[in-house]
Amino acid sequence: MKNQSKKVSRRDFLGMSALGLAGLTILPSWTINGVRMAPSDRVVLGFIGLGRQSISDFNSFKNCPGIQVVAGCDVDSIKRDRFKKVVGEWQKSINMPERCDQYEFYEELLERKDIDAISIATPDHWHALNVIHSCQSGKDVYCQKPLSYTITESMAMVKAVRDNNCILQVGSQQRSSKEFQQAIALVRSGAIGAISKIYVRIGEPPAPFNLKEEPVPPHMNFNQWLGPLNSPVVHFNSTMCPQISYPDLREKGEWATWRYYRETGNGFTGDWGAHHFDIAQAAIGMDGLGPEEFIPAGYNGTKYATLKYGNGIVMTEQPFREDSEHAKGIQFIGSKGWIKVARGYIECSDSSLLKKSEQKIGEGVFEMSSPHMQDFIDSVRSRRDPIAPVEVGSSTNILCCLLNIAYELGRPVKWNPATQRFIDDKEAEAHRLYWYEYRKPYTLPYWK
Repeated sequence: MKNQSKKVSRRDFLGMSALGLAGLTILPSWTINGVRMAPSDRVVLGFIGLGRQSISDFNSFKNCPGIQVVAGCDVDSIKRDRFKKVVGEWQKSINMPERCDQYEFYEELLERKDIDAISIATPDHWHALNVIHSCQSGKDVYCQKPLSYTITESMAMVKAVRDNNCILQVGSQQRSSKEFQQAIALVRSGAIGAISKIYVRIGEPPAPFNLKEEPVPPHMNFNQWLGPLNSPVVHFNSTMCPQISYPDLREKGEWATWRYYRETGNGFTGDWGAHHFDIAQAAIGMDGLGPEEFIPAGYNGTKYATLKYGNGIVMTEQPFREDSEHAKGIQFIGSKGWIKVARGYIECSDSSLLKKSEQKIGEGVFEMSSPHMQDFIDSVRSRRDPIAPVEVGSSTNILCCLLNIAYELGRPVKWNPATQRFIDDKEAEAHRLYWYEYRKPYTLPYWK
């Protein structure tokens, strides 16, 4: 797809969008969420992937002044119907014309010239192609974490974003959350001294795919769900793609389980690691880089998976709180004390630096983050990088993939984060989480 938007300035492009609603009269300005916006400042969104996470993302975006949502795409027709209903109710509530077009194939959505930015919440194995094709069509992107399924996909996505002069925000919303920003600021300021150790609890690596095969429901295009995924053992199971039904249009059961299997995801390593490893990297100044050695738990008696940085910092996947073995979070250990942080919780060894704060986070509440979405929208307008740009998402995802490679090989893996290459390790380089051949006819652009 050619990048048509380069023929006009970005401000002109935004002004041309006109909500994408043919035949409607567009007023000189538009009042959205109580804020009066000029037409040239509106940002028009399309959504690819319309499951539970996408609904949370929409509920965050709708609080950002000056946005409009005009289209949604999913392989499940019932999810498309639900998204149209949810968007229509919001549009009606703010006296906006009701319209949200539906697509089964995302390429058709990307052909629209009236859409400025894309929100992506598809399974991880689709992220790379969704993002790259969005950039090639001249659109900015909000992409859910982890950035991709493999290492080479993340590298290709960086090239696509930069070559097409696009904005990309990774859905690592903890970067926009108060307690994590406090922790990052304290560590960076040296408040607890030089950091020597970091404890990060994220959970288990993925297990081999072992779900029972079930009939594909008529409202779902499972072949399109598979897309580039090239694994003969993967078949449909309703826990992978939680089903929704009329009239309530709600998913049944837990969050989609595809993320917990090797052939379709990266387990808790990629799921929660994309959050907590991301914060750890930000705090110690390793955005865009990462550890140099990955040692799996159990190797030569190693109790916890261990990641070693070139500057001497050691990060282990272990409990970060003595009173809660399974709680997910981070502890930074410095020469002058420690800081512990998790969702809704922060504590420091020196209470004069900050008072302990702890509150219960309701289910699904943290999946919404209007400040993170607002940062993306501001970046679309200003053309500056957001708080979680593509290089940040790439380096965090590479870290998670490398740890899983070490887990599966059962031995240490060494990596040069500056050159993004393995150190004398052909076996690791041949691992599917570095690169795998896409199912035909799919190919990965920006990668040879």
